[in-house]
Amino acid sequence: MGLIRRKVPRHFVQIHPDNVATNDWVILLEAGTIVGRPTERLRVAAATLEKKIVTRRNVFLRKTHYLVLPGYDPRIHALYFCPQLYKLDSANKLVPLEGEEIGALLARSVRNGVVEKRPWYEPLEQVPKEPVVAGIDKTSLDSLVVEDPALSAATSTSDA
Repeated sequence: MGLIRRKVPRHFVQIHPDNVATNDWVILLEAGTIVGRPTERLRVAAATLEKKIVTRRNVFLRKTHYLVLPGYDPRIHALYFCPQLYKLDSANKLVPLEGEEIGALLARSVRNGVVEKRPWYEPLEQVPKEPVVAGIDKTSLDSLVVEDPALSAATSTSDA
């Protein structure tokens, strides 16, 4: 059985075929690497529109698509696809958000699901079964509302 099974490199992340042709942002969040008392559990490791997709075929000639992410480690990284988001500026015109801003919004929306782990591990440990961001099933959502704390603080002080 070991001779037939082919392994893919660790930095190849299997993705759904629907994500191959999209123009979505690729957001890579990183957890468990901030030492000390962080105010945020997640940080945006990468945010880009450029994707390198590799297609491999298994023994039965079925296609499997992989996103190539150098430095990807499933112990600390979580991968998300996000469409282009917009915000209103002072003149009520839509302005597109940059990748870092989208990543910060995404990190804020999933920060309660971060699994607390130690940042080091034993050499013989296997890759964990659970993802670094667990407990939140966002796959079935059409939309996600993330409130901006700066805006909510401004509206609460103006109401007083």
